[in-house]
Formats: sequence, structure tokens, C-alpha cells
Amino acid sequence: MLTAILACVAVGCVAGFLAGLLGVGGGLVIVPALLFVFQQIGVAPAHMQHLALGTSLATIVFTSISSLKAHHGRGAVRWSVFRAITPGIVIGTFVGAQLAGLLSTNALQWFFIIFAYTVAAQMLLDAKPKPNRQLPGVVGTSAMGGVIGVVSSWVGIGGGSLSVPFLVWHNVPVKEAIGTSAAIGLPIALAGGLGYVVSGWGVAGLPAGSAGYVFLPALTGIVIASFPFAKLGAAAAHKLPVPVLKKCFAALLILLATKMLVSLL
Repeated sequence: MLTAILACVAVGCVAGFLAGLLGVGGGLVIVPALLFVFQQIGVAPAHMQHLALGTSLATIVFTSISSLKAHHGRGAVRWSVFRAITPGIVIGTFVGAQLAGLLSTNALQWFFIIFAYTVAAQMLLDAKPKPNRQLPGVVGTSAMGGVIGVVSSWVGIGGGSLSVPFLVWHNVPVKEAIGTSAAIGLPIALAGGLGYVVSGWGVAGLPAGSAGYVFLPALTGIVIASFPFAKLGAAAAHKLPVPVLKKCFAALLILLATKMLVSLL
């Protein structure tokens, strides 16, 4: 257990630094890193992906609060959009976590691999949506929140790689899109973390220290390490060539996704 906690502290350091440096959610790094940790401590393969997703979402509960406060302090959160999209976000993420409990580890890993390759391609090509339309009404915005919630629950992320393009596409300025996305990450994490606790509650064969599909030792180690390293990453963002680093991060995603793909073949 001590080895697992120390390994998760290291994961939190990397995820926190990348989040501060590039503004990306740590879930795309945390999930494959947790799979490696779970392999080392002998977690049953049938439960590894579910535990990685649930634990990743639970960590975002804590990191998103800090991010939300920072963006709100700069006036970059469009709360009207947050209120419109949150009902769909909460329902979609919670339901997605329940559906994930019915899916196999292999199915969830295939979904993660495809998503990671897609995000990496977007970063490498620097593809950005053109802001050519207005936001839909409350019903349409909430419906899109449901889609973002389901996808986020199956990948273990705070939804920024989906919500930011959606908001920019609908004429929300980039800074406000990022700030609002940071706020949206909190209900995604809360609903997703709770959803994985519920869907995994009473499942046999989970490691000691699990609350459903959330592995509490990993949650503790990642959260403790991610806060200070997020600050270091934010400071480094003003000194390092971020466009180049984004391409390096895209290469890392391709490497992690390919490693996961090879393990499935």
C-alpha cells in the first residue's frame, strides 16, 4: 500500500504540473498511470479501468475547486452558461458512470484510446473551432452537457477538451470558455466520482481501501501532490514555449494510448 501511495504521489506531481503548464485536465495522464500502478499491486484486470476512471474523477473534485476560484477571481466564468449546462452535466456524468459499471475493462479502454488519439491529433494540428453561432437555449445547452458528461465519465476527465471547443464554437471568448470549463469540471467530478462509488459499491475483488470504484490511497496521494505542482506548472508556463510543449504532450498521449492499445491486441 505504501508503494502504491508513493507511486500515486509521483502521478500527482506530473498531472498537476501539466495542468498548470498547459491548462489540460490531468485525467488523460492519471488514468493510464493508475493502470500501471494497479498492475504492480495486483488489482484484478476486470476492475482496473473502472478504478482508474473513478479515482481520476474523484481527484478532479479537489483540483477543480482551486481552478474555479482562480478563474472566477479574474471574472472569466460565465455563470449563466454554467447554470444552463450543469443539469445535463450532472445527469450525464452520473448515468455514464452507472453505464460504465456494466461495460468491460476492454470496452472502456478502447473508448479511452480513441479519445486520447483524437485529443492528440487536435493538439498536433492546432485545430480550433470557428466561432460562427450562438449558444442554444437552456434545453439545448443542457443536452450538450449530458453528452459531455457521459464522455467525461468514460474517460475520467473534467471535460475541458469537450466543453472549451463547444463554447468557443458558440461565440464564447476563449478566456471565458476556459474559465467556464474549469467551473463545469466541478459538477462533472462530483457526479462522476459519486457515480463510480455507487456503481462499484459491493463489487467483489476490489482492493482494500476502495470506496466503490474510487481507490482512496491513490486519491490521497494524487491530490496532495497535484496542488503544489500545479502552481509550479503555472509559473513555468510564462517561461517555456507552450506551443512546443503542447505538441510534446500530444506525443505523450499517443505513447500512452499506443501502450494501452498494444496491451489489448
